[in-house]
Amino acid sequence: MTHFMCKTCGTQFAASETPPMHCPICEDERQYIGWKGQQWTTLADLQADHHNVIKEEEPNLTGIGTQPGFAIGQRALLVQTPEGNLLWDCISLIDEATITAVNNLGGIRAIAISHPHYYSSMIEWSRAFDAPIYLHAADQQWVMRPDTAVEFWQGETKPLWAGMTLIRGGGHFEGGTVLHWPAGADGKGVLLTGDILQVVSDRRYVSFMYSYPNLIPLPAREVRRIVAAVEPYAYDRIYGAWWDRVVAENAKTAVHRSADRYIQHLQ
Repeated sequence: MTHFMCKTCGTQFAASETPPMHCPICEDERQYIGWKGQQWTTLADLQADHHNVIKEEEPNLTGIGTQPGFAIGQRALLVQTPEGNLLWDCISLIDEATITAVNNLGGIRAIAISHPHYYSSMIEWSRAFDAPIYLHAADQQWVMRPDTAVEFWQGETKPLWAGMTLIRGGGHFEGGTVLHWPAGADGKGVLLTGDILQVVSDRRYVSFMYSYPNLIPLPAREVRRIVAAVEPYAYDRIYGAWWDRVVAENAKTAVHRSADRYIQHLQ
């Protein structure tokens, strides 16, 4: 029995003798089937010709990303605190070199993921570090490899340790989540947003979409809802889902400016 992995979205599935017939995550209109059709790989095959790059984004925040790029290509972020580290979002590749490097940084106390496109090999990561996985219950149907390590939370926020908070923004997915890290940016506060608030090429702005690859926008009410969800929190910086997708300063102003521009163009 093998845990097959979708090559297009990077999601690992429950064990089976043959590859699944379909990837529901890619068949959903927010994602897509690869141009060469549905294709599968395994973690062992990925380990054979890929490796992870680990580098500091700022003090106590470390990025973990795979090279060459695989599937959607996001990188994870390790938030380091004296009370334990949180892995924010996840990637498909995990290997002994990565496990050793992360343990040298203090290991992982828990994993939290913004939305189903980044569930990837979350169970492998959880088992490697004996860490629970926090997912919003609204997205439970998208878990392709169920496991007792997954803890579904409900409501609008979930307080963690060291002042960190998971915030349900919705939008891209009903349970779309961002993380508030108050100690980041020299104590000015940071949002880790995946692509619930997507840092765009002009890094003075973010954007909001129902589907990024298929360019399906969100309605104004959903954009306003996301902005309202993060409004109570102090933050000066935003880290998106990819290397260098960072609003480095004045991020709260950037979110308001971006939402106003987005809604204006919708109208």
